[in-house]
Amino acid sequence: MTFQETLKSKKSEAEKSIFAYLPKEEGQQKIMLRAMNYSVENGGKRLRPILMKESYLFLGGDEAAMERILEPFMAALEMIHSYSLVHDDLPAMDNDRYRRGKLTTHAKFGEDMGILAGDALLNYAYETAIVAAERAEITELPRVMKAMKVLANKAGVYGMVGGQTVDVKLTGKPLTMNQLRFIYELKTGCLLQASLMLGAILAGASEEDIQKMEEIAGDVGMAFQIRDDVLDEISTTKKLGKPIHSDLENGKTTYVTKKGLKKSDEEVARLTDHAVMLLDSFGKEQGFLRELLLSLVQRDM
Repeated sequence: MTFQETLKSKKSEAEKSIFAYLPKEEGQQKIMLRAMNYSVENGGKRLRPILMKESYLFLGGDEAAMERILEPFMAALEMIHSYSLVHDDLPAMDNDRYRRGKLTTHAKFGEDMGILAGDALLNYAYETAIVAAERAEITELPRVMKAMKVLANKAGVYGMVGGQTVDVKLTGKPLTMNQLRFIYELKTGCLLQASLMLGAILAGASEEDIQKMEEIAGDVGMAFQIRDDVLDEISTTKKLGKPIHSDLENGKTTYVTKKGLKKSDEEVARLTDHAVMLLDSFGKEQGFLRELLLSLVQRDM
């Protein structure tokens, strides 16, 4: 199969795992439960759960244990990613009415339900991850608890939410390079780091290998965001699927506005080379994981 065919198959597998953990739409709060499910089901590449599974398999995770301890975390991480998008779209944040060609959650269900659906998804993510602890064999439990800690950290005030905070507070203001890197590393990078780290932890990898996966994802996350800045300058609306030059028109500080196109491309290449070097250092066949990571930083859309 081609890379795209393999990715499509893996996305389908990931969605089957994720959707199995969505709540039933029943009871007096069913409108909010419907809003939750709509938010998760509303498309997306499912990159984070796919990356988690690929990391798990790459580092020797037991395939027989995947349903027991890995899949709850795959679903939990996608719920956290979805909640962050629901809240990003709210009127007080980016005020977007459409995402992936469909009405955003607050546009479809109302701002009140948008807020509650985001809150509920974040909480339900941890309820879902706890299923892994309930199912884990005694020898797997320490890994599950370590994974829970990493998941909470990478999603919280020292992770994604911390990056979002700085981004929101400094919107429309000139940023230093340190501030820009902080936003990119936390807002974009932390959930990618969680993806590879959780797979490694649940596979029983060494601390050194877990840290390597964190560093690889950090490089890829930064390169991914810088590439996004570049594409906003050089791509087309048709290819990108969203308006181009929006960063410039909105007066937004990006890596391109700070460093220019040439240095931005050079930084993407440097980060990518370093991530590949770290992946090579494992000394084992990388298969789809390498292709997937490279696709994130070499994309043209």
